[in-house]
Amino acid sequence: MTFIQAIILGIVEGLTEFLPVSSTGHLTIVEQLMKLPIADAGITAFTAVIQVGAILALILYFRSDLARLLSAWFAGLTNHDARHNPDYRLTWYIVWGSLPILVIGFITRHLVDGPLRNLWIVVFALIAWSFVMIAAERASARDRGIDDVRVKDTFIIGLYQCIALVPGVSRSGATISGGLFRNLDRVTATRISFLLSIPAMLAAGGFESLTKFHDISHSVGWSKTLLAMIISFIVGYACIAWLLRLVAAHKITVFVWYRFALAIVVAALLVTGTLQAS
Repeated sequence: MTFIQAIILGIVEGLTEFLPVSSTGHLTIVEQLMKLPIADAGITAFTAVIQVGAILALILYFRSDLARLLSAWFAGLTNHDARHNPDYRLTWYIVWGSLPILVIGFITRHLVDGPLRNLWIVVFALIAWSFVMIAAERASARDRGIDDVRVKDTFIIGLYQCIALVPGVSRSGATISGGLFRNLDRVTATRISFLLSIPAMLAAGGFESLTKFHDISHSVGWSKTLLAMIISFIVGYACIAWLLRLVAAHKITVFVWYRFALAIVVAALLVTGTLQAS
């Protein structure tokens, strides 16, 4: 991998991490176009690690909210009266909602890093989950806000997050759809999606950094990995505010046509042999 390729992949990650279009799917497609060996352990780890940059951007953007939530949570651990604070309960809801992806992600890590890194799976997932997004918008009453969120909501949305382990589904597309199915309004569903992504992506990036340290060193190189992470941080930060404004005024199905078009283009490239599936 060259430094230019690392920069391009960092931009792709930052642009797509928070949009319901699948960042992993996009990274896999672009890596194949660059003729990079996507089955290589170092490339797979690189793809996971640079997502930490976008998540750090999310932490910075929501730093005030996160500081308030954590402050309420720590206060509630030692003070019974503080447990009546809605922020204390919401923090616990996020913890419980994060458990499915931490458990299932760990159990299926070899499947995610191996057989699922196939562009035909990306094509199928892009199309299939688009219909789920359409169904979520049509079925949702969107009459529940952040104060109405309960532990059952975050746990179910956390289960939806596990589906996004399949490249092409999209973590944000899965979790926002899950929130809509729970009748949360779009902004609330998006905020819960963002909050649930923090422990999930930090855990995934940290795990890959520790277990695949030498693979990245010998394959991609940490200088390129850190550069891509920084780029994804900068681009991702700009995308967060834009997405929140977008979902406040538009349906998430505005991304469906793009998902369909991308799936058709990738399928055509696969059929003609321009791209290899894995």
